[in-house]
Amino acid sequence: MNRIMRVLPVATIAALSCLVVTAARSQTNSADAKYPPTTEGDFVVHNFKFESGDTLPDLKLHYTTLGKPARDAQGRATNAVLILHGTGGSGQQFLVPYFAGELFNPGQILDASRYYLVLVDGVGHGRSSKPSDGLHAHFPQYDYADMVALHHKLLTEGLGVDHLRLIFGTSMGCMHSFVWGETYPDFMDALMPLASLPVEIAGRNRMQRRMILDAIRTDPGWNNGEYQSQPRGLVTAVYLLIVMGSSPLQMQKAAPTRAAADKLLEEQVRARLKGLDANDLLYQVDASRDYNPAPGLGKI
Repeated sequence: MNRIMRVLPVATIAALSCLVVTAARSQTNSADAKYPPTTEGDFVVHNFKFESGDTLPDLKLHYTTLGKPARDAQGRATNAVLILHGTGGSGQQFLVPYFAGELFNPGQILDASRYYLVLVDGVGHGRSSKPSDGLHAHFPQYDYADMVALHHKLLTEGLGVDHLRLIFGTSMGCMHSFVWGETYPDFMDALMPLASLPVEIAGRNRMQRRMILDAIRTDPGWNNGEYQSQPRGLVTAVYLLIVMGSSPLQMQKAAPTRAAADKLLEEQVRARLKGLDANDLLYQVDASRDYNPAPGLGKI
């Protein structure tokens, strides 16, 4: 059977983006959640070979699922949806009320009683294997191709999913969706990429990422990744992340005076530094170094 894999139109993407923003304002109470309970697990990949040529004897991927898989007469999965997080995030970020409460409940777009939702912590993120587990700067230098290959292994070997109805990705997850579409073009029916473009990371985007990497690597306290306490360069990296991920207009509304701006900055820095590790962040940002799906878009 011939199929055409679809990248959902911009209007649809914009509509869902607006839905998520509106949902954030509504502050749905977690008690209102009507979707099925989540199931968490760990899948271990043995002797995974990275694009760099390095290997890890045991690599853990943490995942969360909602709903149950459905299969056709041939046993092929028909309702699986892979949801991919952004840089520094995890699958758990999609369980907050303003996201899950607006998308996963009965009758909503990603109704978990109809779909089998898979939320995975990418390598280097969340509760999956990452530098701060002990290897520090000796952890393999993973890239997006590695991350997508590991997602594929989790689905096929760990969860028994051989086909996806949809891949839904935000930011880094959006970039992963384009890599997915080019690497495994027959694996999914549709892609919904949100908040990135299928082009090489360059210009200000690359410069800001380079500033984050340099802020950490050039700090003497980093000590080639073998620091005893988090290096001061991590604070500089957080400053840059705040600028990268903010809107000037919304920041002006949120902090319309000098005192309010100083207070908001201090609050955001404290919140972002909590639990943040310099090596983990360095690897997370550097993973985008060779992202450029533009030449291969015709494969989708």
